[in-house]
Amino acid sequence: MKQADQLPRGALAWIIVAQALLLVPHVPHIPLWVVAVYLCAFAWRVQAFRGRMELPGRWVKVVMAVAVAGGVVLSYGSLLGLEPMVAYLLTSFALKLTEMNTRKDAYVVVFLGYFVCLVGFLFTQDLLLVVYSLILVWVLTAALISVHRRSASLRDMRHLKLSATMLMQAFPLMLVLFFLFPRIPPLWVVPLKSHSAKTGMSDRLQPGDVSRLSQSDEVAFRASFEGEIPPKNELYWRGLVMSALDESGWRTLRYYEVPASERVKPRVDTIGPRIDYSVILNPTQQNWLFSLRHAQSKKPGIMNLADHRLYSAVIVESKLLYDVSSWPEAILDPTLSEWRREIETQLDPVSNPRTRALARSLWQDSVIGQTDLLRGELGTRAFVNTVLSYFRENAFFYTLQPPRLADSDSMDDFLFNSRRGFCEHYAYAFAVMMRSVGVPTRVVGGYLGGEINPVNRTVIVHQFDAHAWNEVWIEGEGWVRVDPTAAVSPDRILYGLEQAVAAEGSFLSDTPLSPLRFRGVDWVNSLRLRYDALTYRWQSWVVGFDGRGQESFLRDVLGGVSVRKSITVLLGTGVLTMAMVSAFLLWRRKPPLRTGFAAELYRFQQMLYRRGLAQVAGESSAQMTVRAQAHWPKHAAELSALHRQLERMTYAPAAEPVDSNKVKRTLRARLRRLQLVL
Repeated sequence: MKQADQLPRGALAWIIVAQALLLVPHVPHIPLWVVAVYLCAFAWRVQAFRGRMELPGRWVKVVMAVAVAGGVVLSYGSLLGLEPMVAYLLTSFALKLTEMNTRKDAYVVVFLGYFVCLVGFLFTQDLLLVVYSLILVWVLTAALISVHRRSASLRDMRHLKLSATMLMQAFPLMLVLFFLFPRIPPLWVVPLKSHSAKTGMSDRLQPGDVSRLSQSDEVAFRASFEGEIPPKNELYWRGLVMSALDESGWRTLRYYEVPASERVKPRVDTIGPRIDYSVILNPTQQNWLFSLRHAQSKKPGIMNLADHRLYSAVIVESKLLYDVSSWPEAILDPTLSEWRREIETQLDPVSNPRTRALARSLWQDSVIGQTDLLRGELGTRAFVNTVLSYFRENAFFYTLQPPRLADSDSMDDFLFNSRRGFCEHYAYAFAVMMRSVGVPTRVVGGYLGGEINPVNRTVIVHQFDAHAWNEVWIEGEGWVRVDPTAAVSPDRILYGLEQAVAAEGSFLSDTPLSPLRFRGVDWVNSLRLRYDALTYRWQSWVVGFDGRGQESFLRDVLGGVSVRKSITVLLGTGVLTMAMVSAFLLWRRKPPLRTGFAAELYRFQQMLYRRGLAQVAGESSAQMTVRAQAHWPKHAAELSALHRQLERMTYAPAAEPVDSNKVKRTLRARLRRLQLVL
């Protein structure tokens, strides 16, 4: 191997450090055995460099590639999908280290490292990841620099300094590209993260689903209101409307189950006050969005469905910013079609017989004394109040730790045996009781309330704010929200989950180190809220800078959007950046500053040149002094004596321990006198 192709020892160390740092953001998304592969690859490469092991041969590399592919298939069940592809990429990235032997191999590893850094943004675009990725690019660039330096080592910080300088020089161009580069869809499609658990509410609801979700402290979304924030007990964030009930529980209607005539959203009279707000939704791998009652959004790709909820045309795989207007007092469906009435009253006539019998009994009690004319609207309202009173007056308990219910007739088991449940238990039982007497009822899944951040007045909705409630159709009033949980645990509605379950101590019991458990510690809570406000600003300004935002920005700044203007700004920025870099490099070419007696010797040389002595390239100070003596023979002795003293003090200062400042003053005085007579 030619010496020019050999990989410097320090470069190997820098590349290993960069690879280790690149692995960190992906640890939550990969199996632990991938980390073990990294450690083995690092150890193998170091031992090979020390001459204690041989680099793997061709067949060994084939076996390793097949083994890691098999490991990915065993872990995920397939090589298709984002997470298995990333896991295979990372293992291949680690194994590439074991065959890296030349500078050419190092280039491949470093450039692949830049790609691995970008892959992390397929999972999240959080501010912390952005900061960490900048550090990764900094270290990777330092590793690339080390490949070109024979004396490279981890203790040589010049690599990091030069890397930081290069990144700062590229920053203006990067900033302009951020604003000018077209926001176009990719030419490829990334497979869904089908191997990971879906985030947030599911399109099915069984007893226990929401209570499990309420053990998570992850942020579901953040909302910012224009004007006053509504009270917490009015922040019912609708996401799913579940009208179908089968053996697996409540679920949303599938597309093919809805007739074409029922898919169009009916017209709604937007009465009452309007609430304007914006939502930044974290990735859910689902299509449904969250909003207050009767929401409308002008963002392209967001539609309103017939059950009055927002729906995204594409799966939400990254943070989504959308503006919404809501009318909480709007009347939804004042009239109900025959098909919709049949769907919203369907009930298995065999399951939960005791619950259905109880519902009929309560219905009879609620309508006694009412005329047939009043049994419609008033009868439904009276029955709703009767069922809520039944929950309120009997020994029902609100808990995050409900017991397991029987597989068959689960609502009978809940209402007559356990009587302990979370919001989905009460919403499930309430809907069954309503439908048992023919009242159109459905279950709504979403979130309730949220934490108000006093730093920026945003509402932070966590996963533990997940909630389920009901909508009952009342003639003349349309769909009306009814929350049976309020009858059992008013604290859940007024104050939130933490206070509602304070007695049993089950709030975030699975995450004891969550910062939300330390809200009583002022400085911890203050740091958490300030960081969340910074996160919201980052997401709304940077992540939310989509095609519409770019078009609006360019129209305000450039007076319009055109290819000519964009190219002009881009080229102008490139030229300006290159000019600044060139000026910096030319400035760096200036001779280094001289200190001590070297500066005095330099001053002596410059004085002779100013007095008429011609400059000769490459000559030493002694050769210059000989020429000066020939040029000024009357002062030859003084020139020789002054030069000898300057050379001695410059190159052998330890030979005569003297007061350097005093000597400098003497030399400068002699130099001034000599300058006057030449």
